[in-house]
Amino acid sequence: MFSSFFANKKCAVWAYFGLAALLISTYAQVQMIVLLNNWYKDFYDILQNVKDHTIEDFWTCVLRFAKIAFPYVLLATMTNYFTRLWTFKWREAMTFDYIKYWRNVKTDIEGSSQRIQEDIYRFAKVVENLGSQVADAVMTLIAFIPILWALSGQVDIPVLGKSEGSLVWIALTVSIGGLAISWFVGIKLPGLEYNNQKVEAAFRKELVYAEDDKANYGAPEKLEGLFHDLKRNYYRLFLHYGYFDIWRYMFGQSMVIVPLIAMGPSVLAGSITLGVMMQVVNAFSQVRGSLAVFMNNWTVITELRSIHKRLKEFEKNIEYKRAKLDENLQSEQA
Repeated sequence: MFSSFFANKKCAVWAYFGLAALLISTYAQVQMIVLLNNWYKDFYDILQNVKDHTIEDFWTCVLRFAKIAFPYVLLATMTNYFTRLWTFKWREAMTFDYIKYWRNVKTDIEGSSQRIQEDIYRFAKVVENLGSQVADAVMTLIAFIPILWALSGQVDIPVLGKSEGSLVWIALTVSIGGLAISWFVGIKLPGLEYNNQKVEAAFRKELVYAEDDKANYGAPEKLEGLFHDLKRNYYRLFLHYGYFDIWRYMFGQSMVIVPLIAMGPSVLAGSITLGVMMQVVNAFSQVRGSLAVFMNNWTVITELRSIHKRLKEFEKNIEYKRAKLDENLQSEQA
């Protein structure tokens, strides 16, 4: 999967320079979000202290927002476009690398067409979605943890008081705790997704054979039996996703109120302004959201683990590692 793109000399420019360009672009977007976080403080302080500001101050602040937001929209659009190109290049490299070794295998491999076409396509889509979010999360943590750490000194948090980095530790604790519980709650999902693909493939295979030979394939009893297996697996999958969603939505809603509870006493005591509160809320949300990126994408991660499992099984069937090693040895000898 990875060597097809990153260890391929033909794809080196796309693989490494493309990745570097995406990371630089993501970092630039995060820096713009930092500017917006500072803007929150100034804007809400104007709204809180209207007697100390004029309408010109208000519109100047709005114009400042536009100067940050419009370039951000342009850069984000260009980054998304390039990300799609980059992941498609990865898909292209994987597809033809697998085809090359698959054609040399003499035995039939069940579901090979699905592995090469559908699973590689889905792998690329998940990488496009999840990979960009993870990169953004890492950059956001690098930028916002120092900000949130500094803001913690201004907030008198219940029980903890004005302790150094308290808001960072709260965000870290709830995020890691949420991820650990999510892993436990959703532990059966990858296996069910894997089984789901197997029963889907069996049902689809019977229908494909029936297109050319209805006399021997596609009997109603056979199709009903295959669909019954499919339905039974889906119902189990829906059940497990059901209680996982209960936990996921409950956790997500509870995180909305955490920074407000933490800062409520300080706001009521007048020790911080509304602007500082909104700045802290935004910074806390950025850090907590970045730490929770895996939990928020648990369904996508489950799908990725299932796809990875099937592709590794396919690589084993086409003897991918051995064939790749032989090819590298021949290249060195030449």
